[in-house]
Amino acid sequence: MKLEHYIPFDKDFLLEQQIAEHAFDKHQTDDFRKLFEILEHYFHYDSFNFIQQIKRNYASFDPDKSHEERLKLAGKSEYNLFKNSLLQVVERSKYRQIDQAKIEEAINNSDLVSLKIHVNFDDFKEYAIYGRGLHKTTEKVPRFYFWKKEVDIEYYQRVLIFIRFHDAEYFKNKKQNIHKLPFTPGCIILKMFKRVPVNDLETVFPNAIPRMALKDKLLMWIPGLFGGVSLLSTKVIPPLIALYAAYKSGEMENTAKSKDSLTQGLLALGVLGAYLFRQYSDYLNKKLKFSKTLSDSVYFKNLGNNSGVFPALIDSSEEEELKETILAYAFLNNSNQPLSAEELDVQIESWFLNTLNVSIDFDVKGALQKLEKIGLGTQHNSRWKVLPLKEALARVDQVWDSIFDYNQGTT
Repeated sequence: MKLEHYIPFDKDFLLEQQIAEHAFDKHQTDDFRKLFEILEHYFHYDSFNFIQQIKRNYASFDPDKSHEERLKLAGKSEYNLFKNSLLQVVERSKYRQIDQAKIEEAINNSDLVSLKIHVNFDDFKEYAIYGRGLHKTTEKVPRFYFWKKEVDIEYYQRVLIFIRFHDAEYFKNKKQNIHKLPFTPGCIILKMFKRVPVNDLETVFPNAIPRMALKDKLLMWIPGLFGGVSLLSTKVIPPLIALYAAYKSGEMENTAKSKDSLTQGLLALGVLGAYLFRQYSDYLNKKLKFSKTLSDSVYFKNLGNNSGVFPALIDSSEEEELKETILAYAFLNNSNQPLSAEELDVQIESWFLNTLNVSIDFDVKGALQKLEKIGLGTQHNSRWKVLPLKEALARVDQVWDSIFDYNQGTT
């Protein structure tokens, strides 16, 4: 399994871990906390203009807005700019796109309900699912009646789905009534979920519907067809013919025998009908279970919809950038000599493994770029060093002040 760049720990927890790890004295601890706080504000401000831009370019595609509002905003929203901005924040938040093969595997192998799930991908002009934080857990799932079985389940801590629907003209050409569609043609939906099993990714699609699998159809209808034909030809039709002949001839003994045979045939047909009804009821129960699973996903696992997704995405991207920057700074500051990117990468990943028992693929390149952009880190001959804490505080203070620099013109 490919390691993720995502750091599965809260930023404040990592701050305390670094303070303890590098044995800062009281003054160093205070300075390190101040540096952390200013960097946190810096990344938050850096994201402010970004979120305004992404909201502006999404506005005319937002299904939560009225048709009239979207028409007014059409000239102010650009799809390509929106898509590029979305991909940037998704990448900064350490999400990875889930490939089509894994999605199709999930549709065919659900952990939650043994039904064939159908997703009409023809409705989509474009779509993608992104996941972050892949974990394994053991859960008990119901099997036969009261018996439960322990199974290993992989799940994503966070899942984001992006869907762009075809425009209205597309559905009109397919002779579909656009007013009866459960979605708005031409719009883009965004949904964020928590704790989604890998084999249940199909539950995040808005048009996922359960269907009876071919195997289940055959198991239900083949016994019914052959059993019904067999019973009719051997147990029902012959007694009916014999009964008719007996009544016509007036032979009461044959009439009684024919009635008994007919009763037995009808009872056998009743048993067959009960079997078919039970099979169909089982399918309806599975369908109801799937509907409840979808409802639970929307109600309990849903973290945001459409424009409401952006604050959560931006917040997670800010936190990931802050964690990477403060970790890279702390390890370089604690080193007696400049480190190469590879050496820093090994040190940080080893620390996660040995101290927190977690394997990650630390994004050392991104962390060093951020240190260099802010002015806290420099490289010489491909080896990196950072400013000491006091100088680092002065530098970030200068960067912060320059953000709000305003020089009033003289009269």
